[in-house]
Parts: sequence; C-alpha cells; structure tokens
Amino acid sequence: MTTAERRVEVLVIGGGPTGMTVAGDLARSRRSVTVLERWPARNPASRAFVTMARTLEVLDSRGVAANLLAEAGVTDRIEMFSGAALDLSHLPSRYPYGMILAQSVVDEALENYARDHGATVRRGTEVVGIDQDADGVTVSTRPKGGGDLSTWRADYVVAADGAHSTIRALLGIDFPGRSVLSSVVLADVRLADGPSGPGLTLGSTRDVFGFLAPYGPRRPGWYRSVTWDRHRQLPDTAPVEEGEISRVLAEVIGHDVGIREISWHSRFHCDERQVRDYRHGRIFLAGDAAHVHSPMGGQGMNTGIQDAANLAWKLDLVLAGADPAVLDTYDRERRPVGRRAVLQSGAMMRAVTLRPVLARRLRDLLAPLLLDIGPVRDAIAGSFSGVTLRYPRRLGQHPSVGARATEVPLAEGRVTESQRTPGFLLIREHDADPVDTTLAQARRTDPGPALLVRPDGYIAWAGPSATARGRDGWDTAWRAWTAGVGQPAPVP
Repeated sequence: MTTAERRVEVLVIGGGPTGMTVAGDLARSRRSVTVLERWPARNPASRAFVTMARTLEVLDSRGVAANLLAEAGVTDRIEMFSGAALDLSHLPSRYPYGMILAQSVVDEALENYARDHGATVRRGTEVVGIDQDADGVTVSTRPKGGGDLSTWRADYVVAADGAHSTIRALLGIDFPGRSVLSSVVLADVRLADGPSGPGLTLGSTRDVFGFLAPYGPRRPGWYRSVTWDRHRQLPDTAPVEEGEISRVLAEVIGHDVGIREISWHSRFHCDERQVRDYRHGRIFLAGDAAHVHSPMGGQGMNTGIQDAANLAWKLDLVLAGADPAVLDTYDRERRPVGRRAVLQSGAMMRAVTLRPVLARRLRDLLAPLLLDIGPVRDAIAGSFSGVTLRYPRRLGQHPSVGARATEVPLAEGRVTESQRTPGFLLIREHDADPVDTTLAQARRTDPGPALLVRPDGYIAWAGPSATARGRDGWDTAWRAWTAGVGQPAPVP
C-alpha cells in the first residue's frame, strides 16, 4: 500500500550534523524542508569529537556555539610525536582552539536548531527509491524494518546520509578511492592516570598508535580514545576488548593509564574516497556521502557542516527565483575542499603510521623544527581548522574576495551575530554613511574596504561602498548571485 504523495521544497536524507545544518538553514529562510533519517533514535556513539575554529564560527552564526562551549572542553594544542605539537592558539579567530565534545551533542544542538526554525524531522524512515525529472525529485520511503510505502515530491534533494549513502547507491554514483586503515578502535574511556596536559595527545610506535582527547571539566577523567595495532587487524564486527585499548595506550603514553570505565566502543576501517561530482541534477551530495577520509585531524564532521552552510543559501536563492546555475558553484567551491581534507588527513595518518626506522627518525627530527616556525605552524593550523579556506575569485577582483569575513571588526556586534538573520550583508567602510539598499548593513571599525558578505560568511565583493553599480560595484556583485530574483545578471 502507498500513501498519498507528500510535497516539500527540499528533502534532506540523513539526520546527522550535515543534514541538520542544511535543514535548519533552509527552515530559517522559511523554506519547507523535511529530514528523513533511517535510524529511529540519535546515535549516542558517534565518531567525531573535535569541532574546529571555522565550524565554531559557522555554529555561532546560527546561535548554537555558546551553549555547546558551555559544556565542552577546549584545547589549543595537539601533541603529536617526538615533542612536535600543533599550536592552534595563533589562529585568527574568536575560537583559537578545538572544542572537545561528542558529535552526538552537536547533533542534538543542530537538530534543535532545525526543529526550532520549522523543519520536520522523520526518524525511522528509509529511502527505497529515487527518481528525478526536469521539475523535481520523487522519493519512495518506508518505515525501517518494513511497512507501507510513502512517496515524497521535492524540488531538490540533499543526500547527507553518510559514507554508506543509500542515495548514492540508488543513483549508481561511483565513490572512487580505497581503504587505507583497518581495525581502528574508538572508545570513550574514564582514566585514572591520563595525560597530564589539557591538549590532545597522539603517540605512536612502528606498530601502534593511540590518541586521547580530554572531554574537559564537565566530564573529569573522561577521554575519547582512538587506538590501532598493526598486528591486530580484525573485521569491523569483531568485539573490542578492554585490554587491547589499555595496552596500546600504555605503549604510546609511556605508562598504564588505568582504564576505569568504557562507556562505548566501536571498531571500524577508514577509506579515502570522494565522488567526482557533488551535484547530480536536482540531487546534491554533502558530508560523508560525498567524501570520506582518515579520522586524523578531525576533518569529517567539520567539512560536512561547512558543505551544508555553502549549499543551503544557494538552494534558498534558486527557490526564490535565481538562476539554477548558481547551484553549480556548490561543487566548484566545495569539491576542492573535500579533496584537501582527504589529502591532509591522509598525510597525517601516513606520518603517524610510518614503519621504516629511518623515515620515523627523519619525521621525529623535522616535525618539531617545522612546527616551531611561525608561518609553517600557522599555515598547517589554519588549514586543519578551516579558517584559511578561501573560495576562488575572478581575475581582477579584490584580494579579499573569497576569504571569510568573520573577524572583520564591526561598530556593533560581530559578523556571525549579524548573520543569524539570513541574507547578504553589506559592511561599509569605517567612515562611510549608510547606503540606500534593502540589504542588511554594518560598519567596520578598521580601515579596510567595504565588503559584500555572502550568507555563508565569505566575501563576494570588496571596494568602495559608494560604488554600487557598474562592473565593479557591490550591487552588481549581489545581483550576479540573485539573477532572476532581481535584474538578470551573469552567474558568478
């Protein structure tokens, strides 16, 4: 039996942080959006545990960051090998650190964000069929475990359903890449004698590595543990024993850490894969459905949330009448970022798991020296944290175009606070009067140029605020994105 067709503007498949960010952003812009999640309850045992600076900025622009930070631990230092450490304290961000908090807590906050703005979330619903045409997408679903079929009709579908994406499989989308590490064990552990410092601790030998992240003062003694043993390669379904965790941690930390309790654990393998296109007609892949990689560097959840922040406002524009070609910029901007995440997390994983003695000695010699050089330190920290991410700009555009505007000082409030209301933001020069426009405005307090800031916080235009129209004007740049909503203009 099939129920009557349900109609929404956007159907989001997958209720993790990526899907809930897309849904919340669209609902905040008053779009009808429904999230379909196959699992009946939120997963309490999630892999991610570090939220990076750029993602915290994204969460702040949705009013979510402060509450999360109130119950989290933070660290501005990642201990690595042979005294090498990645220092995050110099990041040009309000958040010069990583937030240590289980992904399940972030999931809950983003689900509340989506629901509070009017998104519908349906759990225990799995997708069994999908078909698109020139006017929309038809999705067939049923309750997880069996039951009557339901049909959904949407203008667009966002597949945020993880590494084993049902949508990707139904569409026959290739996911090229390979498995790079197997039998990695994740666990939340309470330790009697954990590392003395507050930072993230990573240690390795030729045959094992271990990683500990403290959850902070609200969960004293608790850590997220990641361990791997070259000589204990088991299938994902093999049970995890307390002894294998404690043995690896003792070997890399240098003493018995004293495991008092394990709240949950999981064994998994990691792949390096990425789809060739993030857009397939009216269907978009985001988060782990589009890219997966080593857990080293904490890139997965962060990259997915930022995928969502890039895509949602573009869907909103097109639903309002903008040229659908605007949606092509999602793939152009985010696929290179996904590729970078695959490469840099893979490079870190390979550095940690090096086996040849000479290679390890060279790594141990060079890493502390390189990470003590300011520009090198800041480049690596900026890349992993996401704050140095830039989107491409056209030849002749101001050098600021493509960079994030988050840290531009304003006369009142912060850029992220201004962007809790959807839409573009025009930031005038420090001595400029308001201009005649319906766009939200703010005034910067430093001597930089006027900026047109996109809804995702990146700069679309920079120059004199008095120059509105013409090839180099802010109004022209704004209409390049909103063609079809206002006057026709070329797609950026």
